Amino acid sequence: MTTCCGAPFEFDIGSRCAACLAKPRAFDAARAACLYDETSREPILKLKHADRLDLAPLFARWLSRAARDLVETADAIAPVPLHPSRLLGRRYNQAAEIARPLSRLAGAPYLPDALIRRRDTATQGGKSGAGRRRNVAGAFEVPARRAGQVAGKRILLIDDVMTTGATAEGCARALKAAGAVRVDVAVVARVKEMSRLTI
Repeated sequence: MTTCCGAPFEFDIGSRCAACLAKPRAFDAARAACLYDETSREPILKLKHADRLDLAPLFARWLSRAARDLVETADAIAPVPLHPSRLLGRRYNQAAEIARPLSRLAGAPYLPDALIRRRDTATQGGKSGAGRRRNVAGAFEVPARRAGQVAGKRILLIDDVMTTGATAEGCARALKAAGAVRVDVAVVARVKEMSRLTI
């Protein structure tokens, strides 16, 4: 695993990968509890689309171990937000369901609405890396009334799956624009390569 984007490698390279060296990320570091594959896909999709909220505390425990260094140094924990229209359809935000119990385990403040998705973006599934970046460009912001929650803080951003990192980068840019001094990312699973697996 690399120290920045969290991409999986056969062994710990202990530094930034070539892609992160060539184009630094907006977030500072990322960790994943597991590789997104046929084994991890089923429980992740059950949480995301099948109301299996009982899986969220399990994923939070996975992250408390896999991202221990980031969890221990975080001043606050925030989920990647859903747009209100998507939240209405799904009824819950899977990232928030993981972030909430993780914040309790970590003893760190939970910031459920410090970051909002101001634009209803299309699904990221099936898009190229460039397409994913365009899709979420300018989609996230920290509301003025919440800026005090992130200014000067180290924020740990939580999501279920990271593919290209475009969503995490969009969120990190918004948090840093509001004054966050560091933004790290912890996800349940990291996609090793763009593949046919549906997220």
